[in-house]
Amino acid sequence: MKSISLLMCLLGLTQAFLTPTPTFTQTNSVALQAKKIGPKLQYAPCIPTKNIPKPGTATSGVAGGLAICIAVDQDGSIYALGDKCPPVNQPLSFGKVSNGCIEDPVLGTKFNLKKGTVEGPWCPSGIGKLLGGLFEPSGVPTYPVKKQGANLMVQVDVNAKAAFEQQYWSGVLDAQGKANGKYY
Repeated sequence: MKSISLLMCLLGLTQAFLTPTPTFTQTNSVALQAKKIGPKLQYAPCIPTKNIPKPGTATSGVAGGLAICIAVDQDGSIYALGDKCPPVNQPLSFGKVSNGCIEDPVLGTKFNLKKGTVEGPWCPSGIGKLLGGLFEPSGVPTYPVKKQGANLMVQVDVNAKAAFEQQYWSGVLDAQGKANGKYY
């Protein structure tokens, strides 16, 4: 009798360990609740035309929720680039504009105004040599610009910020307060 109950116990344990456990696929909860936000390119106001910087300088603005550097070359051509300068994301709009490039004011890297690519050495300044060696050279995004009425308009993906934020969980413990992003 004892051997039968021992055998039944062993079979029960074997069954518990050999039964496949249900598998759950991990998905982004946001993806289950909303359709994916796609890109939407359109011109958005960035700065008033009266605030366009003088030739050889740059200023910052915001278009469609994105930080934008507005740079004016010596010939008066206006360019829009991303205002976060790699590799440490300081504002590019503090840089000097010359010869078709804007120079990172801290690390010394020059970026082509038309293409956003690195021109010349990567991070050539003193501290730049130390920091730049830790990162691969990378450019900055460029955007089409046009004057329209009293504004300088920049063509950006107006859904970029929402698409980026869609990747992150939002709920009861959301850092902004309530699940809908509003404050209490």
